Amino acid sequence: MPNVSKTKRKFIAPSPKEDAAINAGIAADADTYELSGNEFAQIKRMGRPRAAVTKERITIRLSREVVERFRATGDGWQTRVDEALKDWLKTHA
Repeated sequence: MPNVSKTKRKFIAPSPKEDAAINAGIAADADTYELSGNEFAQIKRMGRPRAAVTKERITIRLSREVVERFRATGDGWQTRVDEALKDWLKTHA
């Protein structure tokens, strides 16, 4: 019987016989092994380090012209919008 994930995608879990064959293949491969709890925890901590100062997620409506001009500058355009607003704050009370 297929299982249904939270996203409503269907997947079929391997049968016990298929699962045993998969595990036997893994066990026979000298380059694979099961991670210890400590190794697994360390992998989970990998990735982008947490920022010292985080940004707040908001929804903002900007003119099409502003968005198109900033997007045209490539990746990081939202950061450049943030920098432009910070620059504006320096000259406005």
